[in-house]
Amino acid sequence: MGKSFALFFPTFVAHMRIAFDAKRAFMNFTGLGNYSRFVIDSMRAHYPEHEYLLYTPKAKRNPDTLRFFEDTHLIIQEPQGIYKKPVLSSIWRSGLLAKIAKADGASILHGLSNELPALRANGLKQVVTIHDLLFIRYPQFFGKIDAAIYRKKFRSACERADRIVAVSKQTQSDIVEFFGIAPEKVSVIYQGCHPQFAQMATAEMREAVRSKYGLPQEFLLFVGTLEERKNALLILKALVQGKLDIPVVLVGKPTAYAKHLMEYIEKHNLQNRVQILSSVTFSHLPALYQMAKVFVYPSVFEGFGIPLVEALQSGVPAIGATGSCLEEAGGAGSLYTHPHNADELASHINRIIDHPEVAYEMVIKGRQHITQFSSEKIATSLNNLYHSIG
Repeated sequence: MGKSFALFFPTFVAHMRIAFDAKRAFMNFTGLGNYSRFVIDSMRAHYPEHEYLLYTPKAKRNPDTLRFFEDTHLIIQEPQGIYKKPVLSSIWRSGLLAKIAKADGASILHGLSNELPALRANGLKQVVTIHDLLFIRYPQFFGKIDAAIYRKKFRSACERADRIVAVSKQTQSDIVEFFGIAPEKVSVIYQGCHPQFAQMATAEMREAVRSKYGLPQEFLLFVGTLEERKNALLILKALVQGKLDIPVVLVGKPTAYAKHLMEYIEKHNLQNRVQILSSVTFSHLPALYQMAKVFVYPSVFEGFGIPLVEALQSGVPAIGATGSCLEEAGGAGSLYTHPHNADELASHINRIIDHPEVAYEMVIKGRQHITQFSSEKIATSLNNLYHSIG
């Protein structure tokens, strides 16, 4: 009886047409772009019953986006007619996108990068992901005009959204505190890292990467923009004050802050102990992480802290900083230092290097911790949120 009932009444699968503001997925190949592509890939992989509309002012073909052009469940939408012009394409995205998505049959529009279009469309539910409110907590790191624009855009998106996705509890708390948003309107849904970090590099790949960048046999690793907030100088101070006998490799795009790093390196004769790599190929990063003795990320403040997740996924013991959300990203197995305490950081580094059993336990706990950042878990959380409002 049960079998025949199941044959005639199969499990119902709710189909939705979900629209994404996918500008960053096609036009940004770092943080916001990585998040956007991760969400699209995760939803497509685990909920193929839905249709997905990807709206972008320009659909750039890149090794990171080619798969989107080949998937029939992904419908890429660019401006048409007069809206193809650069100035008008901005209006198309920032002003009209909700109405366009509604006309295209979408039931939900998800702004993946802190924004929603100015005009609403009746019957279309809106979700926005807020990554951080750093420009409010640390305005000194931003230009006054930029900070004012961000505050207006982000607040407006939060007020007009039906639901808000915060990528960490820290960001959720900031949204509630700074914008006066009801806590129940904000869902914490973490983000994951690129799947390539879960793949162990072959010995041949590691040696090829080591040779290409001239890497030492053992080193401390930092990955992130070389800017004041990311606080890479603390690692150099720990090197000197803790008298650490291990080289440091800093990977990231330099800013004006890099001048302070170079001055410190010259002052303390660290030229042969500190290596700065500003143009590492993304596909080489997993091998670079996997060869590191310790990953150190002493950022003063983050919205989440993906480099910590990348390190844990790569099987590297990691050290973060206290004061924001890095404990969420790194979990209980990682170590944390005050972002202005070089002696404490040096002590943590020595503890890991001098005690292999500590490093091993940290790696094991790290692998357990990052299961919550899996593609499937994040897609499930997003899908449940979409259904709850759609």
